[in-house]
Amino acid sequence: MNAQTRVFISAALIGIGFAARTGAQTTGTTATGTDTTAPTAAPLDTPRVRRRPRAIEYSDAYNTRLTIHRIGSYTMLPLFAGEWILGDRLLNGVNPPGWMEPTHAGVAGALGVLFTVNTITGAWNLWDSRADPAGRTRRYLHTGLMLASDAGFAWAGAIGGDAKHDFNAGRRHRNVALGSIGLSTVGTAIMWFWKD
Repeated sequence: MNAQTRVFISAALIGIGFAARTGAQTTGTTATGTDTTAPTAAPLDTPRVRRRPRAIEYSDAYNTRLTIHRIGSYTMLPLFAGEWILGDRLLNGVNPPGWMEPTHAGVAGALGVLFTVNTITGAWNLWDSRADPAGRTRRYLHTGLMLASDAGFAWAGAIGGDAKHDFNAGRRHRNVALGSIGLSTVGTAIMWFWKD
């Protein structure tokens, strides 16, 4: 028996098996004798039963953390403005006053504390709201932007020490900080203005 004959016989057997299987199903019985003509779906005029939505409860602690988080977000923009003005004057000023550098560092420290508190309260509330589908996309987008901003501020703080001695290092510090400010401002605006 040559190869063509074997292929032909194999194809014929597969075809016969397929035809026998489909024939058995159209006649109402399978090879095991089970009736396949029984209705498997509800008639078209039967209304669909909708599942009742599950209730999602938030604790009082969730609301307390949310209040702290919101107060932090309202405080953030004025601190950004003050930090930008101080940093710009330090970077471009010929002979800035002595109080300006420690003030810039103090406002940066306040922003660090603010972002730490908001990251903790935001992450905790994100975990507590994980079962709530309402606003999920908005929450995750906000979280991603704010975590990227956190990383940017940490980077800006790490390279900030060289800014005193090198103009290019100062510009790099400023650019990283302004990028982080932009990310966090967009992330905050998403929560303020995009309502579900």
